[in-house]
Amino acid sequence: MILRLFGSRKKQEAASSGPQLILEVEGMHCTSCGLLIDDELEEIPGVSSARTDVRTGRSTVRFEEGAVVDTDALLAAVRRAGEYEARPVGSA
Repeated sequence: MILRLFGSRKKQEAASSGPQLILEVEGMHCTSCGLLIDDELEEIPGVSSARTDVRTGRSTVRFEEGAVVDTDALLAAVRRAGEYEARPVGSA
């Protein structure tokens, strides 16, 4: 479980760089909800990390440099995690 929470050094470095997209997520109730969403988002090729904050209702999705990821694939991943709905609200 410690590896899941803190990840590897490579994953931490990837999470701090690269393009990102912020999703607003509705329907979350607890930390487990956020972890389920993170796991689904991180399965998408080109996604380097996902961090969902249940308190703010937002998920920050970071991408590998040069990756092309369809927004619809991200939204579908959030729905696969449970009864959640998401919409893009910004990028950085």
